[in-house]
Amino acid sequence: MGESTPPCSCLPLIFFLSVTLFFFYGESTQFNRGEDPWLEEEKDNDINMVQSQWGSPKSCDMSVGKWVYDPSYPLYDSTCPYLSSAVNCQRNGRPDSDYEKWRWKPQGCSIPRFNALEFLGKIRRKRIMLVGDSIIRNQWESLVCLVESVIPTERKIVTYTGPTMAFHLLDFETSIEFCWAPFLVELKREGPLNKKILHLDSIEENARFWRGVDLLVFDSAHWWTHASDSSSTWDLLMEGNKMFTEMNPMVAYEKGLTTWARWVDLNLDPRQTQVIFRSVSPHHNRESGWKCYNQREPLGYSSLHQVHIPGQVKILEGVLKQMRFPVYFQDITTMSELRKDGHPSVYGKVLDQQEKQHPRDYNSDCSHWCLPGVPDTWNEMLNALI
Repeated sequence: MGESTPPCSCLPLIFFLSVTLFFFYGESTQFNRGEDPWLEEEKDNDINMVQSQWGSPKSCDMSVGKWVYDPSYPLYDSTCPYLSSAVNCQRNGRPDSDYEKWRWKPQGCSIPRFNALEFLGKIRRKRIMLVGDSIIRNQWESLVCLVESVIPTERKIVTYTGPTMAFHLLDFETSIEFCWAPFLVELKREGPLNKKILHLDSIEENARFWRGVDLLVFDSAHWWTHASDSSSTWDLLMEGNKMFTEMNPMVAYEKGLTTWARWVDLNLDPRQTQVIFRSVSPHHNRESGWKCYNQREPLGYSSLHQVHIPGQVKILEGVLKQMRFPVYFQDITTMSELRKDGHPSVYGKVLDQQEKQHPRDYNSDCSHWCLPGVPDTWNEMLNALI
């Protein structure tokens, strides 16, 4: 992002979109089949992250810190039955595992180590829903794997409704859900030519699934950046009665977010629903997707000045500032930018012998994240925010 790309740069994008579609559609029935799928610190009293747009006087800025090696991690392993094959890097033959053992340490405070029973106690009789694209599904799988081991097999099920899937913990009367809505606003195929039309001011078709949820975590960024490429995720844009064949993607992004913000302001009650918007998950697709291949450790603390902050972050912050509803902005961009070692790269599938001998001849996914891995830290932060 922000750099020139080599010839045939559409190939990594086509791969990214195909992996994204595989994440949502290719794995959706495996849970029903029952087949293989898809250092302790003291709790810091200063972590008192209330639901607020810009934190509180006692809040800890969890976005500033460094990655420290911690052999007591990960918090679960690759045998978790809810992992998509595309992010189960150990099962797919990744030869190293240190990427699972890095813990994020904020400056001046600590993030409590995730405890499944404590977390479930906090969300008893509540619904959590993560809304967005395949990256937040990546985070949903992480959260499910963080809690599922303490639940007997017969007391947990997965159900599907429209664009949503829900992991139900029956004894806690709780569900952890994912809703597919990569733009938040509506993308429809319409007209005699079956064109993909992105409606920048229409959202209810997606938002109807968000009503009645106690904690909503949103993410929308990646799909907005593909508009100038030959594999655009939309053909036309529509706002009111006006149709657009071209629009600056960041202008469209701001319009879409504004529609989302208006819906939240008008339809949700902060006394009943907590809303968090997670910042864009960085990817390392520069150099045709090989920036993340064979990376074995995070970038160092001294590399922070090299971190590229996408334009979507500033746009999102601007929209949140205009809202009446107290939405918490969860910034995971900088910390995750340091983790180019955490992507599947070529280990998004099991490699055969030929592929193992010549891995650079094959696709490299530098957008999604291996699990266990970086999204587990996002969820440890989420646990501290609730």
